[in-house]
Amino acid sequence: MYPFVMTLSAMQLEESFGALLDQVPRLRSRSEISELSGGLTNRNLKVSTDSGIYVARISSNASSLLSIDREAEYRNSIIAAEAGVAAPVYDYLPGAGLLVIGFLTGDTYGAQDVAANLPRIAQSIKKLHQAKPFVRDFDMFEIQKSYLSIVKERGFRIPAEYEELSKYGDELFAAFQATDDGKVPCNNDLLAANFIDDGQKIWLIDYEYSGNNDPCFELGNLWAESFLPIDSLRELVTAYYGEDRPDKFARAWLFSVYGKYGWTLWASIQDGISELDFDFWTWGMKKYSDVLRDFGSDFYHEQIANLHRKTP
Repeated sequence: MYPFVMTLSAMQLEESFGALLDQVPRLRSRSEISELSGGLTNRNLKVSTDSGIYVARISSNASSLLSIDREAEYRNSIIAAEAGVAAPVYDYLPGAGLLVIGFLTGDTYGAQDVAANLPRIAQSIKKLHQAKPFVRDFDMFEIQKSYLSIVKERGFRIPAEYEELSKYGDELFAAFQATDDGKVPCNNDLLAANFIDDGQKIWLIDYEYSGNNDPCFELGNLWAESFLPIDSLRELVTAYYGEDRPDKFARAWLFSVYGKYGWTLWASIQDGISELDFDFWTWGMKKYSDVLRDFGSDFYHEQIANLHRKTP
């Protein structure tokens, strides 16, 4: 998901962000500063000081258009850290859009790493899902409607026939409601780059979309964002639930399709507002092509039926 973005030199970073970093006492005695790769809605700086190494997450003023609540990100990051799956949180400057967390040493995953570590990933996700509730909910059905309103109000590009597919969203909403097992605290944006493996456990980072949600959204969205084969989703769901669950596999796959439907408009908004040198429209249309293929397919209808198939 992350594009390649040209990072700034240490001198350029100091010129751009030095005054902001100086507002946090623990960052003033920095000896080194560099930019971490990734991040489509914020800048991530690695800051080395005498007291330790930190990550300064600097957010954009346009984040609210993308349904990002920075106060919720801060508070949920603390909850996730207390659960032992996220970096410790040290400072937060809400007016300046600055969150300071600990730097985690380990290997940042790519898609193939995700595929090779699904049982371990499932355990880390379960640990997060067992944490105390987050401070807000995350509902892709509501977010998709919000994104659509923003796209239409601001005249951003929208894919052809997009609104005609809303009938499938209505069908899924009803089917999910009829088989709902409740919400748990979820990251909701587990791209491969949001896993860090220190050799002992897998950490989950980046809580800007975090919120209480259906655990199957987490599983399906993770699978979709790493572009894994369908058998990998079965493996992930089985590892998470500890047994074969056709109903939960169906739920995760259907959430993955609806997630792509919603994230397509995220790309439309980014296409209209982002200053990054990245083709968000093409990125979004790749997701939309999957939606066009999957909504209404034979496999789609099979999984709708499987939502009601529980293990005896």
